[in-house]
Amino acid sequence: MLKTFLFLALAVSLPASGSAQENRCDVKLADLPHSTELRNFNLRMSTDQVKQRLPQVIFGRADEFGVIKTSINPHYDPKIDKTGLDDIRTISLDFLDGQLTSLWIGYESSFKWSNVDDFVKGISRSLELPSAWSSWRDRGRQLRCVDFTITVTMVAGGVSFRVVDESAADLIALRREAKEELASSQESEESGHIVSDKSSKTYYPGGCRPDPAISDTSRVVFRSVEEAEKAGYTRAKRCE
Repeated sequence: MLKTFLFLALAVSLPASGSAQENRCDVKLADLPHSTELRNFNLRMSTDQVKQRLPQVIFGRADEFGVIKTSINPHYDPKIDKTGLDDIRTISLDFLDGQLTSLWIGYESSFKWSNVDDFVKGISRSLELPSAWSSWRDRGRQLRCVDFTITVTMVAGGVSFRVVDESAADLIALRREAKEELASSQESEESGHIVSDKSSKTYYPGGCRPDPAISDTSRVVFRSVEEAEKAGYTRAKRCE
């Protein structure tokens, strides 16, 4: 009886043979091969490399976190040379510090893999990916690997493909968090202090805050109302 119980307990605790491997993707971003289906784009290309590949692309200025987002629409824009972009509706590109970190391609319904299941099978062969895909939202599929994530779904009657560099996404999140912590720290330092405007010679006591915000060049902080008034500042009318 005891032997039977131990055997059943062991059978329950151990996963089925091969299931752990089947549900895991150990592929790294650096290992992904070039793919004609992705029009020879690959993550971590530089903006110069993307410009060589796609001369029509226009880059804006990076935001405060080092991110640039841009897109082109070969299907809708007659000025775009569609050579090599057949069956492509839209391409969206995200960059961090000058490197491509997110690639989104929207395919036409005429693309050779016209549904999610066929696309997943085809792109898995093309990129040498394991069959570790999971369901994602409404009829989509997703594959999470070592340092990147691929999502496939349907948009406007055609398949859409997105691959994201997760290490870049983590870095952006850290930069946003650092900014929020700095703002919170500055607010804490100024609580109980008197924020003043050097250009108008006015101060804002307590919870009263200037609107619009005072520029850095005009911002002065006093330790008390008395100190502000001794310096020749008067209380702002909106704070009376």
